[in-house]
Amino acid sequence: MRRTLSSALASGLVVVTGAVACSSSSGSSGSSPSGSSTTAAPPKEVNPAGDIPDDQVFVAWSPSGGGHMVKIPEGWSRQQAGKATVFSDKFNSVRIDRESVNTAPTVASVRSVDLPAVQQRAKNVRAGKVSTVQRNGGKAVLALYQADSATDPVTGKSVRQEVERYAFWKNGTQVVITLSGAVGADNVDPWRIVTDSFRWTP
Repeated sequence: MRRTLSSALASGLVVVTGAVACSSSSGSSGSSPSGSSTTAAPPKEVNPAGDIPDDQVFVAWSPSGGGHMVKIPEGWSRQQAGKATVFSDKFNSVRIDRESVNTAPTVASVRSVDLPAVQQRAKNVRAGKVSTVQRNGGKAVLALYQADSATDPVTGKSVRQEVERYAFWKNGTQVVITLSGAVGADNVDPWRIVTDSFRWTP
């Protein structure tokens, strides 16, 4: 989230507004204006690279065919990546995949099947913890890992990302929500809002 950066204290500034007169008959006269104290500007809140702002608004989104709902940060760009829907802003993204799967995911199946598939399509994947977690919409298998982002088409840069992959399952349908952000960004609260908002719908 955003962090407050300490601002520099402005030094005292003396401004001379009157010209000093000089003549052969009189010496220069004039006095320095009294020093005026300056007040330090209030600290500015700066959004570090990758952090989602504290005042970010979230809006509900469902696919055209229904089936589930999830809240997405308002204003993020949206695109289709095959069957997946991806919402993104800079190097942050929320990817939503839906598919028919006969059996519910488990910690073991995510480790042995899903993560190897991720390694095939992502760059420099380093797998982390896999566990079962409870969200408001039900249980999910959470896989944590790091990977390199896709190269930015404008800057040509790629950043190291931390990824949270949540696999929800119900009655033969699996929805995977993958949240990505730059390493070091503090997006714990926004990601919790997104994953806690997930609901199965008619």
